Amino acid sequence: MRIDLRHLRAFEAVAEELHFRRAAERLNLAQPALSRTIQQLEEAVGEVLLSRSNRRVELTGAGRVFLEGSRRVFERLDSAIDQARKAGAGTIGQLRIGYTDFAVTGQLPTILDGFHRCYPQIKADLVYGSTQQQLELLKDGVIEFAFITGPFLDPDTDSIEVQRDRFVAVLPENHPLAEQPEVRLSDLAQEPFVLGVMSQWSHYRRQLDALCISAGFLPNVVQEAYNSEGVFGFVAANIGVTVHLESAGNFNRKGVVLIPLKGVEARICTLATWLKTSVTPVQHKFIDFLRHWAPSC
Repeated sequence: MRIDLRHLRAFEAVAEELHFRRAAERLNLAQPALSRTIQQLEEAVGEVLLSRSNRRVELTGAGRVFLEGSRRVFERLDSAIDQARKAGAGTIGQLRIGYTDFAVTGQLPTILDGFHRCYPQIKADLVYGSTQQQLELLKDGVIEFAFITGPFLDPDTDSIEVQRDRFVAVLPENHPLAEQPEVRLSDLAQEPFVLGVMSQWSHYRRQLDALCISAGFLPNVVQEAYNSEGVFGFVAANIGVTVHLESAGNFNRKGVVLIPLKGVEARICTLATWLKTSVTPVQHKFIDFLRHWAPSC
């Protein structure tokens, strides 16, 4: 015979009351029905769980062990119900988030820390990738949020701007311009440049090229790197200079200096992007958090 919750609840009531009539009243059952339920349970277990006499009911050794186990069943059931309700409310679960160099050196750590403090039972799985790679992962459902370099418009996605950076010159610390409070972009026209590889940094490099063209030149790229750490390392090695974002100041990289660009008003934005369809409760929590957080960025 299959044991179900009604058998466990009946047994627990009798085990706690040690009296069939009181247990029946507690369960709102007729006493004969309760007795049959306990009998069915004992037959299914194959052991006597309750010792009965005219004057008293006692747990047997097997009954005491079974009571412990049945209580653990109810504890696990209560926990499962609680977890399910939290999942339905979006306060527990998992988020898969893609990010770029610019996001992780900028506002993303602050965002993740703030969100975790609000929802400690939501785990974030982070995936590094270029803007284009993230958009492909987002479309394929591998990630749920992409922190990308904007601008980006697509009818199937929604986004929130979480970061807006100024451009800065990044020079070796012994460069002739390294002591200047600010430099013009045109001052770098004859310099060798270190930039991120085009396959990974295409969104940024298109905007940088447009900026440099407006200053009368195209960057002379002598070295490429796959991430900001590599770019800064090559600049520190005097291989060239670069133009990066002001959030790069969060790098503690020896051998380079960051200098504001005079007369450059353009900004680079970082967007948190997601698909409009099938937004889960957990995703809604993250979106709501971003919307409340974004005005302060």
